[in-house]
Amino acid sequence: MTVLHDSPHAPVVDDEAEILNLYRAHLSKGRATLAELFGSHMEVASEGAWLTTSDGERFLNAGGYGVFIMGARHPIVMEEVERQLRTHPTATRILLEPTVARAAEALVSVLPAGLDRVHFALSGAEAVETGLKLARAGGFKRTVSMRGGYHGKTLGALSATAKDVYQAPFRPLIPDFLHLPFGDADALEAELRAHPGEVCVILEPVQGEGGVIIPPKGYLKRVEELVREYEGFLILDEVQSGFGRLGEWWGADLEGVVPDVLLAGKALGGGVMPVSAAIATRKAFRPFDKDPYVHTATFSGQPVLMAAVMGAVRAVKEERLVTRSMDLGARLLPRIAEVAHRNIPELVVDVRGQGLLIGVELVEAGLAGELLIELFNHGVVANHSMNGSSVVRFTPPAVLNDTDLDYLVNSFDLATRDLIKGAATMPEGGN
Repeated sequence: MTVLHDSPHAPVVDDEAEILNLYRAHLSKGRATLAELFGSHMEVASEGAWLTTSDGERFLNAGGYGVFIMGARHPIVMEEVERQLRTHPTATRILLEPTVARAAEALVSVLPAGLDRVHFALSGAEAVETGLKLARAGGFKRTVSMRGGYHGKTLGALSATAKDVYQAPFRPLIPDFLHLPFGDADALEAELRAHPGEVCVILEPVQGEGGVIIPPKGYLKRVEELVREYEGFLILDEVQSGFGRLGEWWGADLEGVVPDVLLAGKALGGGVMPVSAAIATRKAFRPFDKDPYVHTATFSGQPVLMAAVMGAVRAVKEERLVTRSMDLGARLLPRIAEVAHRNIPELVVDVRGQGLLIGVELVEAGLAGELLIELFNHGVVANHSMNGSSVVRFTPPAVLNDTDLDYLVNSFDLATRDLIKGAATMPEGGN
């Protein structure tokens, strides 16, 4: 169906079938097939916690892989970006440019003390590559990441992402990467003790794509202590967990950890622009301080992106969205858990979360896929977990109001009721 809008500010929407064919012809046949499972809807507009499709349907956005902590098109972020668009959106990178300096200052103001050197990029994977290169430049030639962790799919990041299905087509990857169990400090200590002064450790405070895996209390602090004891290098990947998602500015703040490098992304662009960053201590950043051309990118720190960063920091500060994330998560998690254990007790393994990062683990991956479709049928967008395929993940924005919160819980209630009906009628052995 083609939808035309009279307003000059409204999007002009093409026919769904035409767009689906264009996906098949020029983007990805697999992505087109996946879209058909969700009715081939096209998202064409968004505001706050809601998105609108080409046929006028509205969906509560509890997905977006952690990008929308402040919702879509937050007015403070839009104000900063629109101002920059009207004046100087893209810089030559030859002269000094004030916006990137102000953005770095704003970002450092909300980071753990000691992290004050910033390299901006576009994607989370680029931030990971920056952190890994800082480690290598500093002499740390062995890298330890955690099973179930997700750090991206560029070659270095993929070497740290311990998932065979993503790695297998691209081997051999970068050598000297080891994957250890997440939460096992003893295993990490053994590796650090065997190679003192050589090991870079990269991990997430909470494994998002792993299925919202929360480590034992004290684990992050113990990791930091071990890395310091054996003179290693610590990278904390907060691309998904950071910027208020866990009910603190950063997962590092949950246990008072200060890594050598902290990686930020997703929400850093305010839900408007693609921005990531690697923020390091002065010591860790020394190789980049020494030579400003040793690690560069054309679009790193471009003014319009930096305007979004400044707007994002302002929005979270002024609207106290970190505290709101903690409060909303404390209200939402028990309600989701109650519904799951009441409606699908035989199908649910666990419901867990921290702040507004919540996972519902089912007994098999196929059921997680079915639940995502049922949620969509009841007006909610959620996500699967790429390294924990049996987990449905909710990452709603911290701008939800009470009506939105009730809508999300009610939709989950209806979706789980429909899921159990479908499971009851499924042929034995089916999936």
